[in-house]
Order: sequence, then C-alpha cells, then structure tokens
Amino acid sequence: MLDRPRTARLGWALVCLLGFGLLAVSVQQGWGWLVDLDDRGRSARTWAIDDRGLRGFLLVVEDGFATVGMTIYTCVLAAALWLKNHRRAAVYVVGVMLVTSLLTTATKLLLARSRPEWQDLQELLDSKSFPSGHASSTAAFAGVVIVLATMLVRRGTIRRLLSGAAVLLAVVVALDRVLLGRHYPSDVLAGALLGTAVVLVGLAVYSPLPRSHALGSEPLPQALPSAKRLAVVLNPIKVEDVDVFKTIVTAMAREAGWQDPTWHLTTPEDSGTGQAEEASVAGADLVIVCGGDGTVREVCAELAGTGIPVGIIPAGTGNLLARNLDIPLYIRAAIDIALTGQDRAIDMVAVRGDRLGDEHAADVEVDGARVDGEGTPDGDTDAAPEQFESHFMVMAGMGFDAAIMEGVNEDIKKKVGWLAYVWSALKSLMFPVTRVEISIDGADYTKHRARTVLVGNVGYLQAGMPLLPDASIDDGLLDVVVLYPRRFLSWIPLALRVLAKGSRTDDTINRMTGRTVSIRAAVDVPRQLDGDSIGPGRELHMECVHGRLLVRVPR
Repeated sequence: MLDRPRTARLGWALVCLLGFGLLAVSVQQGWGWLVDLDDRGRSARTWAIDDRGLRGFLLVVEDGFATVGMTIYTCVLAAALWLKNHRRAAVYVVGVMLVTSLLTTATKLLLARSRPEWQDLQELLDSKSFPSGHASSTAAFAGVVIVLATMLVRRGTIRRLLSGAAVLLAVVVALDRVLLGRHYPSDVLAGALLGTAVVLVGLAVYSPLPRSHALGSEPLPQALPSAKRLAVVLNPIKVEDVDVFKTIVTAMAREAGWQDPTWHLTTPEDSGTGQAEEASVAGADLVIVCGGDGTVREVCAELAGTGIPVGIIPAGTGNLLARNLDIPLYIRAAIDIALTGQDRAIDMVAVRGDRLGDEHAADVEVDGARVDGEGTPDGDTDAAPEQFESHFMVMAGMGFDAAIMEGVNEDIKKKVGWLAYVWSALKSLMFPVTRVEISIDGADYTKHRARTVLVGNVGYLQAGMPLLPDASIDDGLLDVVVLYPRRFLSWIPLALRVLAKGSRTDDTINRMTGRTVSIRAAVDVPRQLDGDSIGPGRELHMECVHGRLLVRVPR
C-alpha cells in the first residue's frame, strides 16, 4: 500500500468517491432501487430490538464509537505515534480523521436526510442521516490502523491480525447502525466509502513515512573522498519479502547519493563473517547489516579495525545493540540512519573460554602457544584445555539468562517473537544456584553464589530494563552484575531494585567494573554471547577492546 504509485491510490480513492456520489444523488432524487435497498433496514431493526441481549450490546457499541469515543481513540493513537517519533504518521492520523468528520458533517447538512422512521424511540436521534458518522469515522480509523500496521509491524501474522481486527470493527459498527434503526443501509455504505476515500487520498497527498533525519542537519565533513560503494549483508529469513526489501534499500540509497548496493546473503553455514569479508575485500565504503543480534555480531566482528562503518538494520527479536545505540526498530528509519548517520567508535569484547563450539575452533594463540582446533598445542602430544577465541558486542552471560536462550522454542519464537523468551524465562526462573569466582583486571578471584552472571558492554535490555545502568558502549570498560535471588519470590524485589537503578550492592545484586573480566564456575553452566547460546562450560575470559568498530548512529 505504502509503496504503490500515487496514481494507484488516487484511482481507488476515485472509485470510492464515485460510489459515494452515486449514493448521494440517489438519496437526493429518491431513486427506486435505493428505496428498495433501504427498506431492508426495517426488518433488520425489528429483529435486533426484539433480542434484548443484542440490543444492549448494540447500544454499547453506539456509545463507544460515537464522536467523543472516536476523538479519544484518535488522540491516544496520535500521541503514541508522536512520542515514538513517528511525527508524520501522527499528523496523517489526525488529518484523516478530521477531514472525514468535516466532510461527513457537511454532507449531512447539504442533503438533510431524515433518520429512518423505525429507529429506537427510547433514544431518538434527530440529527441528519446521510452519511453515517459512525460508519465514516470507524472506516477511516480502520484504514489508518491498516496503514500503520503495514508501515510499522514487521511480522506478517501480527500485521494481518491487526488489519483483520480493524476491518471487523468497521463492519460491526456499520451493522450496529442498521440493526438499531439509526441509519438506512445506504447511509452506512456511503460512510464507509467516504472514510476509505479520505484514507487513500491522504496517502496520496501526504506520506506518513518519516523523512530523512539528516534533512535538518549540516552535512557531515569527509576526511577522505568516498566512492559511495555500498554493500548489504542480509539474513534473508529476517525479512518478509527479500525483493521488496532490496527495492526499498536501493531506492533510499540512490536518494542519499550512494551507488546501488551489492548484496551478500547469509546462509545457515555462514551467518555473516564470510559475507562481511567479501564486502570488505570488494572495497565497500559502508556495510549495512540486516538481521538479528547474531548476524550483527558476526559482521561487526569481521569489520572491526577495518575503518569501514557498519549500518545496522535491526530485524531480530532482541535487537539489543540497536536499542542501546538509539537506532530505531522501524526498518525505513534504520536504513536512513545507516545511509546518512554519523560514525561512532564503539567497543567490542574479545572472549576466551572452554568448549566455545566448533565454529570457533580455528587455530589461535593462547598463553603464548599455538593451539589447533583440537585444543592441542602444536608439537605437543599432551592434551591441553580448549581455549578458542570469540567475541560479543552487547552482553555475555552464564547461568539463568543463558538457560533462557537455550530454552526458547524456535517455532514459537517465529510466531510470537519476544514472548517466546518470556515463556522460557518463566520456566528457568529457579535455575540452580552456582558457585562462581570472578577476577577483575587480573586481580585475585572473589567467590560468589549466583543464579546468573552478566557481563555487559551496554546497559539496557528489552523494554528499557536498566540492568547495567552505568555501562557505556564506548568507555573501554565492562560492567558485571551478579544476581542471586534466594527464592522464587525474591525475583520481585530484585526486579524493582533493577528498575530503580539503585547503587546499593549486596549478595542479591553485586556489581563490578573493569577492562578485563574472568569468570570460573564450579560446574558446567549454560553460556550465551549476544543472545546466542554457545553451549555449557565453566569459564569465560573477556577483554574490552576500546573503540574497535565504527557504527552508524543518529546525528
């Protein structure tokens, strides 16, 4: 709908207006076919009034979607959009609803059609009948909801549910007017056509899509000339329609002065590392990555230290790096920032640990010895502990939080998104207490009891949960929090303390900060890096690499 040509929107709007005009002329002239249609409302009204339960429901619908109710719903929706920085969408909603109301009122006064003689006499309405104000306003409201769902909701299932609910609401209100005898069927049909036409004309003359955030900013200085070569690393399962996504990115890139992008799609065998390397070798001046936290992590790690900035289009469930960099989750706005934003140097974290997984089993140097993929130093036949290199951008964890990641059902996650993590968290709340030892900046290990230990490069989780409120992604330091709720109900005061951002520490919440962090557990526990489970183990050794990566952020 939003990407169709303006002529297509105007064409459908014209069809609706022609239908509305035909009904208006028929009402004024009293044409027979319209009289036959409207007389059907008499029997429908009798049936509804005879059913007391149905009549009560219809009266509730009437009151709930009258002028006052629709004004409240419009203001709430517009205010929510405005606070979320969807300013043009908020203006669009208010404009559509206001124009619909004015046109409805003007037409009522112009045609001055009386209400049906068979309407409910207990609550008689004496205002004009054509068109139905209830029908026009709910049709317009349903239309803007469908537009906003198309614009803002990424999951097709949820988008279709919202759109279907909006249409169902408009149908229920339309039937309400006929069944109560408030309007002729033609009044309701005309109102629906008018509201729909205003929605479509509004889309043609004023786009609710946000404009580039760089339009009101001074041009950024360029230290070196750029050929504006653009590469996009895309996880194809994270977007609903790959071709549509490519079209949007290409169009916005051209508008921002970039060359048409080269495309690098991830695979189950390579979640971003190889694609980022291809883009770097090909001489990309900017690499945009679209995917979840795992894809973003692999691309960022590969491009760290190259000087090539990374633009992030969050398309996963958590999107924690994007959230902490104030990158919007709305795809078009994220693309705009990736193309026109400013570069910011952020930290990344190098990780060592036991049994990190086969994907990290490349030869690495550990404690001065060359270790092969089997964990054995070159030239030494004795077994050595496996120590493989990895990395993260957002957060690492051992214990409860990693158990959540392990327990997520992928099929449920695809259908309901982040709610799958809520269900997994409820199942894992009483993860066993583990004895851990923690060393900060090479100091002596301290002993702790914990259900989970989190090491963060950023401070906020989903829904703005300030788990590590003092963490900053470019301060060269790691923030550690040790959580130890003793009982099931202890999670409640713990959550309140986290939300309050209190600085007090004790056995329940303990905090530490340093450039390097080493954690040792007494037994194997689940572990995760940026939301990806890396398997159970007993150790993680982390070092913050200051200012290693350039990312695009809002100006």
